[in-house]
Amino acid sequence: MFDEFIEENKNEMISTISSLIKYPSVSDESKAIDGAPFGIDCKNVLDKTLSIAEEMGFKVNNLDGYCGYIEFGEGEELVGIIGHLDVVPANIDDGWETPPFEPVIKDGKLYGRGSIDDKGPVIASLYAMKAVMETAKVSKRVRLILGLNEEKDWKCINHYKKCEEHPIISFSPDASFPAIYAEKGIMSISLKHRFELHDAKILSFDTKQNAMNVVPKYCELKIEAESELELSDYKDSLSNSDIKVEKDGNIYTIKSYGIAGHAAFLQKGINAITNLIKYILENFKVNYFDQEEYRYLQKLYNLGLFEIESPEFLSREDISSPTEFKEDSFIKDESGILTSNIAQIEYDEDGFLIIKTNLRIPVTFPLDDILEKYRSISLIFPNITVEAFGKQEPLYVRKDDPLVENLVNIYNLKVARKDEPIAIGGGTYARAFPNSISYGAVFPWEQDLCHQVNEYADIESLVLASKIYAEAIYNLAK
Repeated sequence: MFDEFIEENKNEMISTISSLIKYPSVSDESKAIDGAPFGIDCKNVLDKTLSIAEEMGFKVNNLDGYCGYIEFGEGEELVGIIGHLDVVPANIDDGWETPPFEPVIKDGKLYGRGSIDDKGPVIASLYAMKAVMETAKVSKRVRLILGLNEEKDWKCINHYKKCEEHPIISFSPDASFPAIYAEKGIMSISLKHRFELHDAKILSFDTKQNAMNVVPKYCELKIEAESELELSDYKDSLSNSDIKVEKDGNIYTIKSYGIAGHAAFLQKGINAITNLIKYILENFKVNYFDQEEYRYLQKLYNLGLFEIESPEFLSREDISSPTEFKEDSFIKDESGILTSNIAQIEYDEDGFLIIKTNLRIPVTFPLDDILEKYRSISLIFPNITVEAFGKQEPLYVRKDDPLVENLVNIYNLKVARKDEPIAIGGGTYARAFPNSISYGAVFPWEQDLCHQVNEYADIESLVLASKIYAEAIYNLAK
């Protein structure tokens, strides 16, 4: 009964998503104003969404500009749908074929930043709610919670949890079907230590404010040299390294280009920072003296710090001296292998190099144990500072949990498949509440373009997701 309603309203649904893509809603606390803690663009996209929902007949509420919600139904118990309206940065010169904040429909696909992460799935959920509200009776309230800081620090959802009712059961339309039963723990770590080049003075590193959960597509090193340096462009199709060198007097700018991608799917990206580090090690005398600041970067590289899967030093019993590395000692479990995304690199005025990595940690490994492994680098460099930030504990719900089984069955009946729930390295709002999992909206047969250039959502897939969400909402709230 819900399918017919969604089919009749699918053009309106796509039009609504398109209207929201036009807002460049990158969460930015440095642009906070009264009523807009994450900047005016986030405020405007929330206001627009709540206005649309109110016109559709829903109850709406704006929670101090941090987040909002859309609700229907009656009853003491609350069913939650948790999504977000903020997006990761996007610029046309990143390689987009169309302007990222100008929605374009082509070949049955809706292009634009946020189309699949997460504005498209949010509105697919909204129209699923409308279908249930118009055609069925439920005994619980259903609430769509809209975050504005999901891509960064989750201050939006934390604000919600402090001042609003928590759902008794919920799902987040911000990942993949058939359902996600496990999400790895997430932790970012910074390493700070003095560093110098023997043959040049470092002026700056720049990654254009790359987000921690994004594979960096660009990294730039600017140096000053007293004598001529023999530096040249470098391109290697095997390592996917693309380096450009520009010279202005005695100032050299070394630019490294990669491919952006989500930190949960590192193999889909090319890390511009890692490629630049390799270039530095190959072209500068970083080991010329025995002082720590000269051998520091090479040592980190040798330890495997820049590896994307289970950096080798994490599995060594003693990192202060070489030990045999056994392949079966990878840090992994049923949720997958530990991954590391070197996301940011900085150089301060006091000569300290700051490297920041974003880790996705298998669900059975305590975050603090992994942090202690990183702190063990102090055995080699006593003056290093290692700090953790952005911690998110893992989510784990048994595969045979009624919530998981119920939602997977709804999906499988709708698509005539027999898919099993999966584990991911991404982190969704599902982990914000007990009895919650992530559910769609990317299908197993689709490419996930979350955080990538030319992001799009297949229109028929969004319509199908909306139909699945309607069945799920009714099932949870009836």
